[in-house]
Amino acid sequence: MSGNTFGDLFKLTTFGESHGPGLGGVVDGCPAGIPLDEAMIQLELDKRRPGQGGLASTARKEADRVKILSGVFEGRTTGTPIGFYIENSDQRSKDYSKIKDVFRPGHADYSFNAKFGFRDYRGGGRSSGRETVSRVAGGAIAQELLRAEGIAVYAYTVELGGIPANDFDFESAQDRPYFSPDADIITAWEERIKDVKSQGDTLGGVVEVRATSVPAGLGEPVFDKLDARLAYALMSVGAVKGVEIGSGMNASCSLGSLNNDPIGPDGFLSNNAGGVLGGISSGQDIVARAYVKPIPSIAQEQSTVTTTGEPTAITIGGRHDIAAIPRINPVLKAMVCLTLADMLLMDRRLGVRD
Repeated sequence: MSGNTFGDLFKLTTFGESHGPGLGGVVDGCPAGIPLDEAMIQLELDKRRPGQGGLASTARKEADRVKILSGVFEGRTTGTPIGFYIENSDQRSKDYSKIKDVFRPGHADYSFNAKFGFRDYRGGGRSSGRETVSRVAGGAIAQELLRAEGIAVYAYTVELGGIPANDFDFESAQDRPYFSPDADIITAWEERIKDVKSQGDTLGGVVEVRATSVPAGLGEPVFDKLDARLAYALMSVGAVKGVEIGSGMNASCSLGSLNNDPIGPDGFLSNNAGGVLGGISSGQDIVARAYVKPIPSIAQEQSTVTTTGEPTAITIGGRHDIAAIPRINPVLKAMVCLTLADMLLMDRRLGVRD
């Protein structure tokens, strides 16, 4: 299978399935001398691991303990490939035996079967959201490279179940349930989750990712624009169905006089561009939003067909999240970190900055 490597200079290659022995990856291209240890990676993995999503989370319990296999010596990167591994410990493959010959609506079962003619039905195999654990580990390594350059990345929930946040304190959001930037909206979100869960249904939402202190000049003209790379990175996450940069879709119904960002002696006076002009960073905060679909595994009867084309109905059991939020937040953050790390190294290679 192709498509398992992300990046040009800062590269992440991942492997593993939802119900295999474990998952892992290799980061190649990370410069030497970056402070890194397992605890740094574990901090990000703990935000994503099963059981961390409050009322919206699956009952599956995984420690998601990372083990660094190579590329780090005495707490610093060596400049060689960084290998890591996370063991699976709470698989229940028998939960999927009854549906191995049925295509689950909203999942990748049908398309994987069409492409490969054979699929791992245990939780979706490689198409499972569990594969994102390797993205988070790789993104945590990229984060340390960005940290050394003074760049910080935050992911926070701006809408859950159709209920938008009214405040946007993205720094405080990192310590709140659902990564909420609005302390007053959490109760409404939890009531919405309870109601939908009682109906055997699931929820979607919107996550905003913000990168601060990004230098101007990152990104390449035409095909490798920074915003194009960010959209590609975020859309590569299975549950994401739409991406906006800056004012996004609202720009289409705005006016140029309102959507342009005026410039004064001290810098830009607004940030409708989301920190990217002509595909190159402007020095403002990078702001991207990812629109996340509802979890497709629902406890309601749905029409489908068997692998031989016979009509049937299915009700999906097992252990599933009610919403991908908040566990998807560190995944989206990781993809932005990986993109910025790659673009930062590309910028250096071209000799734009010392």
